[in-house]
Amino acid sequence: MIHNRSICGLMAALVLSFHSFAQSRLFTMAEATNGMTTTLAPQSVKQPSWEPGNDRFWQVANKGEAWVSMDVAKGKTDTVLRLEQLNDAIKGQLKSLPALKWMDEDYVYFVNGKDVEKGILAANGFNWSHWLSLPDKAENVTAENKTRKLAYTVENNLWLATGDNNKVQVTKEENKNIICGQSVHRDEFGIDHGIFFSPKGNYLAYYRMDQTMVNDYPIIRWGETPARADIIKYPMAGGTSHQVTLNVYYPNSGKTVTLQTGEPKDHYLTSVTWSPDEKYIYIAILNRDQNHLWLNQYNAETGALVKTLFEETNPKYVHPTHPLSFLPGSNNEFIWWSERDGYEHLYLYNTDGKLIRKLTEGKWVVNEIAGFNKNNKEIIITTSKESPLDKNIYSLNWNSGRMERIDKGDGMHAATCSEDGKYVLDVYSGADIPKKSVIRATDGRFSKVLIDAANTLADYDRPEIRNIKLKASDNTNLYGKLILPTHFDSTKKYPVIVYLYNGPNVQLIRNSFPESGNLWYEYMAQHGYIVFSMDGRGSWNRGLAFEQATFRHLGRVEMEDQMRGVDYLKSLPYVDASRMGLHGWSFGGFMTTSIMLKHPDVFKVAVAGGPVMDWKLYEVMYTERYMDTPEQNPEGYEEANLLDKVKNLKGKLLLIHGTEDNVVVWQQSINFIKKCVDENVQLDYFVYPGYEHNVRGKDRVHLMQKISDYFDEYLKK
Repeated sequence: MIHNRSICGLMAALVLSFHSFAQSRLFTMAEATNGMTTTLAPQSVKQPSWEPGNDRFWQVANKGEAWVSMDVAKGKTDTVLRLEQLNDAIKGQLKSLPALKWMDEDYVYFVNGKDVEKGILAANGFNWSHWLSLPDKAENVTAENKTRKLAYTVENNLWLATGDNNKVQVTKEENKNIICGQSVHRDEFGIDHGIFFSPKGNYLAYYRMDQTMVNDYPIIRWGETPARADIIKYPMAGGTSHQVTLNVYYPNSGKTVTLQTGEPKDHYLTSVTWSPDEKYIYIAILNRDQNHLWLNQYNAETGALVKTLFEETNPKYVHPTHPLSFLPGSNNEFIWWSERDGYEHLYLYNTDGKLIRKLTEGKWVVNEIAGFNKNNKEIIITTSKESPLDKNIYSLNWNSGRMERIDKGDGMHAATCSEDGKYVLDVYSGADIPKKSVIRATDGRFSKVLIDAANTLADYDRPEIRNIKLKASDNTNLYGKLILPTHFDSTKKYPVIVYLYNGPNVQLIRNSFPESGNLWYEYMAQHGYIVFSMDGRGSWNRGLAFEQATFRHLGRVEMEDQMRGVDYLKSLPYVDASRMGLHGWSFGGFMTTSIMLKHPDVFKVAVAGGPVMDWKLYEVMYTERYMDTPEQNPEGYEEANLLDKVKNLKGKLLLIHGTEDNVVVWQQSINFIKKCVDENVQLDYFVYPGYEHNVRGKDRVHLMQKISDYFDEYLKK
């Protein structure tokens, strides 16, 4: 017979045993690779949006089956749309609510395959009707919320529609290498679209890119038999670039006007912005050397240049990435982004080109403009003001320059602002905050937590993570993370893997969840590795001097900083300096291969993915910004060229490349293999057929297993 006391003791032992087991779970490779976006993703608000014209906040709830509205001021929540109702209305079979987009107050639309459906909010819910049907190859679908127009592209041409019986082909380019209505300049300069409706919806501006003069480049499609060569246009550094113009289409008359952006034709057209009254278009013209910018005003009706508002120059480069933001209700005052004082800040100008005032200042950068509060004369922005590892939300008064922090808590905050700027959805994470979603009044008088997500990693055996700060040779702070093996024993020596990128426009080290920055790091820590990662000079979010330190010599300063990290690792008594590994992708692949060839005695094993081996083979816009042309900077290109340094390789090196990579073309690593054969140097190589610059989805699990196995085989032993 078992007494009650014995039963209690047994139950307690079972609970402790289960708790111990739960916290000893190891990540599977699938979890380590894709878990943070799938099964291990912290709970978050789904499809958050603010209804135009009021302060109603919307989100999808109930596992994707309900669209819920919350009147923030009144604190009232209603379920306005259910999936079953939507399917009945459109005679559809949707499994969950689609991405519903606001056109205007009480008016939404969504794309369902070829069909575009629209809904008008009424007292009893939404009244749904068919808007139009899209062609099979329609892309770049862009809606205009005033006049209810829809623009889209089919292959290389642009169309404009208001309904099934009213579709107009705006452009009729027969040459497939003249492309209209799409992103240009290979998505550099913050460009991510090519369709620009005017503010009142009356006119349509669009990019026209002529790349007939650019060299052909074959991308082999291996999924067909026989394999097919897809010929793209790929402008390489120092070579002939494409030519871009901006056109304006007038729907009522059918006429098209080309803005007279002048010569030379291979300059860059950035920061495209309509004036609120639709009379003018502003374009930041950047010369091909990328060291001289003109902010120009053009007459939208005639295409003529009206005036140059101002110019910006820099001996290295100017890097515009934002359009103009006109102040609410103003037709002549706008915000301009500039790094002219060494950090990305905001400047208030008028349309005469006069600087009214500098709005932000300090050794930190502005990250985004989230919205405006017209009544309070405030801009809602995010910045790195508190720390380069954090991002916080502020209100900024455009008259006084006064800044007030809106959010609470350290970490990375993302802001979605109501139209009137009174409220913001603050979604953030930090080292010990998986994800928190809070609606906040921008005046600080109200906040409501929508979701405080549970820690999805709580049951896993997770490593200790140490935040590291080192000094570069110029005494600049370098931030890194050291991930120690689980069940760490400081008396033992461990192999170490350094993961790096260290290139422009990327920041790896941030105060976010998970604190490690990557569950694959933790997976490797669970299997007995130390993992180290650090952002060196050349990376993003630290100001212009930090980024421009690499100018004309990509790989030199970055490598110097990464070797500071190596020196730090070697100083640790528990690091086995004879078993050091290195891994990076894209620019990180270039860095990985560079270090293996220029410091051949440091790392025993390395894996480089999608690597640049010769910058002369990389695209014009990115390469010439940081390196100038090969003719202007032969020394820099030669120093960075890895093809003539193959014979230096001593350790084990695995190269990985996607066979359809149209960013870092496959030829980069093929040429490296050829040099290895010529120099009788052994190399390991793996390709991913059908993939472009990276491997995504389920096949990424295969990629990370391949990388992990390589380190286990050659580094761990």
